Amino acid sequence: MVTERIPTLKSVTVGIWVNTGSRDEQPSQAGYSHFIEHMFFKGTRSRSAAEISREIDGLGGEMNAFTTRETTTFYVKVLDQQLERALELLSDLFYRSQFNAKELEKEKQVVLEEIRMVQDDPEDYVQELHMMQILGHHPLGQSILGQEKTIRGLKRENILAYIKARYDPARIVIAIAGNFEQHSLEKLVSRYFRFARTGESSSSSSPVRRPPEVKGGLLVRQKALEQVHLCLGLRGVAAGHQDRYAAYALNSILGGSVSSRLFQEVREKRGLAYSIYSFLSGYSDGGTITVYAGTRAKEAARVVDLICREIRRLRNTGVEKRELERAKNQMKGSLMLSLESSHSRMSKLAKDELIHGSRVSLEEILRQIDRIKPEQIDRVGRELFGLDRLSITGLGPISQRALQSFG
Repeated sequence: MVTERIPTLKSVTVGIWVNTGSRDEQPSQAGYSHFIEHMFFKGTRSRSAAEISREIDGLGGEMNAFTTRETTTFYVKVLDQQLERALELLSDLFYRSQFNAKELEKEKQVVLEEIRMVQDDPEDYVQELHMMQILGHHPLGQSILGQEKTIRGLKRENILAYIKARYDPARIVIAIAGNFEQHSLEKLVSRYFRFARTGESSSSSSPVRRPPEVKGGLLVRQKALEQVHLCLGLRGVAAGHQDRYAAYALNSILGGSVSSRLFQEVREKRGLAYSIYSFLSGYSDGGTITVYAGTRAKEAARVVDLICREIRRLRNTGVEKRELERAKNQMKGSLMLSLESSHSRMSKLAKDELIHGSRVSLEEILRQIDRIKPEQIDRVGRELFGLDRLSITGLGPISQRALQSFG
């Protein structure tokens, strides 16, 4: 259990983080982690699904869950005076969900609709295709939502076996942030959650995973759309890598803000895209850098060329001093603004525990950002921004041949 008391807030957020996600599934289990997340809300021994929904609304709070490639998270956010009732409700879902067979069959249809929804959103879908392209057959590359075949074939006993194998208490972090009294909180958590231990690292019980290998190449999926949606990907860094802050700065300069090179060159100067940005994806043992852009079919090759030109320029000539200072300020501002709620503080606590085994203070993060030097930026840029392993994914009214010269 990890906690942060913030007495100036009137809310408190409790999160249960399980150190298992889509990358830990076998191909025959694709989508299990995400599906299980859904099923925890479908009734317990004492509450129906409708009663769960009514109860959280009656508390005036928010309860939800999400699945990533490495974690599954269940959380509740309420006013501080409702903390005990929220803990009891969340623990009921986590320990006493029934996984009723009838509810399971209904939820299959819900998840299948969610898969179709992603396929109908080209910006989401091209990024999902891109993960499969850049990481190949590595488990990190498979869809979090799973495949239609595995979802349709899923049975109650599959869910129970997966939970028994993956939801080991040593893989679970309970993170709590907001307004509470520490002594009272520890009593409540001990009452409602079994095996909650304060201050112990979960890193020793991390699942066995093999590092990903970023692959280059070209994948084009034709679809009748108004735009071509593009993703360009390169190798990044792991979430806990020593160069992660330099990589964040490079991403900010490349396409992570409205003053970034890509935004200014592609959108502001040439009007070739409404949406263009870059982002880092960091995992426990590797990562990627992705650039997304949406443009007209006839301009797709030109946009790819401009993106490659900016990546090459960053690698070969580095960054200007004022660019680096602006990136540092942008990183610090984004960090501080992102942590103004109990939910975001709760998330940071859990991620720190899972990635580092201990809490990383805001002061330490700010110091690390300030320590980024131009020579470190130049070195990391040379290591990450080589186009020899560039991976390109295109979705829309475009042929493979149109982008062949870049792949």
